[in-house]
Amino acid sequence: MPRTAPSLPASPPSFQRLWKAFLTARVMVALALLLLQLLAMVLNQAGEWAPLGISLGYLLATSLLLALGAHQPPDPRPGLHWLPSIGVDIALIALLEVLHQSGSMNFTALFGLPVLMAGVLGTLTLALGTTAGVTLLLLAWAWWLGGQGAGDAAQRYLQAALTGTGYFFVAYLVHQLAARLSSEQLVARRSQMDARTQKAVSALVMQHLADGVLVLNRQGQVRLANPAALLLLGPDAKAATPFMLAHTQAWRPLMELAQATFEQAQPQHADVNILHEGPSPMALRIRTWLTHTPGALDEEPLCVMFLHDLREMEARLRTEKLASMGRMSAAVAHEIRNPLAAIVQANELLAEDLGEPGHRRLSQMIGQNAERLVRITEDVLDAARVQHQAGHAPPVTLALDATVAQIWHDWQAHDRARRQGRLVLAAGAVHVEFDPEHLRRVLVNLLDNALRYKGQQAESLQLGTRTTAGGQVGVQVWSDGAPLDKSVERHLFEPFFSSESRSSGLGLYICRQLCQRHGAAIVYQRSTRMLGSDAVAGNAFTVSFRSSTRPAETDSLFDTIVV
Repeated sequence: MPRTAPSLPASPPSFQRLWKAFLTARVMVALALLLLQLLAMVLNQAGEWAPLGISLGYLLATSLLLALGAHQPPDPRPGLHWLPSIGVDIALIALLEVLHQSGSMNFTALFGLPVLMAGVLGTLTLALGTTAGVTLLLLAWAWWLGGQGAGDAAQRYLQAALTGTGYFFVAYLVHQLAARLSSEQLVARRSQMDARTQKAVSALVMQHLADGVLVLNRQGQVRLANPAALLLLGPDAKAATPFMLAHTQAWRPLMELAQATFEQAQPQHADVNILHEGPSPMALRIRTWLTHTPGALDEEPLCVMFLHDLREMEARLRTEKLASMGRMSAAVAHEIRNPLAAIVQANELLAEDLGEPGHRRLSQMIGQNAERLVRITEDVLDAARVQHQAGHAPPVTLALDATVAQIWHDWQAHDRARRQGRLVLAAGAVHVEFDPEHLRRVLVNLLDNALRYKGQQAESLQLGTRTTAGGQVGVQVWSDGAPLDKSVERHLFEPFFSSESRSSGLGLYICRQLCQRHGAAIVYQRSTRMLGSDAVAGNAFTVSFRSSTRPAETDSLFDTIVV
């Protein structure tokens, strides 16, 4: 007969529980045998000490195995390691049967314990082998009694054969049931692991999903909400679920859309406005689905609601469209640069001969708009130049504090009355790998942006260098401007993205590209500074450099990005 696979080793905790249960049952059987022997001695007033001693020894052996081997189940395959359990049980029962040969007490029913143990905990080979051994003992016992001339021998052989046959059926069925339960348990454990994995992945996706997700029931109770949804719902949203949509007037459009989803049993979508307390409403695009087909008897359906910020969607769409036009824009900008330069020069020559104030104002307007077109053209061309440069720039080092100080003073010199701020140099004699003209381009762009949004105090704008405890060298431009909107912050460094209609949206993109060429990084964050005696929060743009011990070089890399 082929040997089957081990029944329960695939589930160690369950196998240990079964093993411990059988060991405990053996202890209980040993205790019952000892009590029966004591009771027989009391009732019969006879001194049968051998069965009593055997029962006491069996109790000690089973207790010792329970104490020492409960946490280390044996190998299910046949072997000598089963002797302390199955072997001891069979030997004990056979010995007790021999000692009680007078027939006053029959112990053959106890053979079911080792048969069950082998069928449940062992392989089919071990179960059938144990049953065969028990059957041989029963037949041997019938033969021995026949030799003693006690009773009808044929009846005893028939009884032993029937008992052994029953044990074979029991061993086989018990083993099949145990194998089936083991298989089902293994499937259940795998399903549980899959469910836990799916739950963990779903929670991770929900936490980091940019779109808002709400799960609510028919009464409008929010069962689940991810951080993006709480942010879109506004300050009235609670981080701890559940909460009710109907309790806040601003969320009524969401509640109505959810009710329509339940009533019509169809997905819904609509653009709604959430009227927060503020200057403008939150425009959202809402899509809803039901978790399962209505009418199912298992549970109440839930409405899953996806919330999309329309401002961010429009900004992303605008960015994608403009980015796709980048190459064409660069070509157009290159073609119009020369005619634009001619217009500027002609306007300057014409302004020299104009005497009327009205004509001069018109000429000044032409000059200002022409200069704006020049700046936009140069931004487009610089973006194309930087984007098509492969790899990092050749290593050029500069003294950070000295270079930053020179850039600061040159920037202030253009308009000292307006360009007020504070300069803090704390990098010492550190040298960094960066081209001086590229660093000037980055800092001037950041300073111009900070100047546009800073407050009225003298130190509302600050430029400083620093070295962290870990040796990271950086320069930071800080201003006390208002925090950026989340939809704007996500796209700060993307090309052609700007929160202002008069900007090309390429300044921060060029800054990032120049930093990446030199192995540096630029990030935005909210940071607090002390202005007088008050702690003021502001916007900080930090450039982190790759430090270098090489001496400063005077060569410029600016000519490496010419067209």
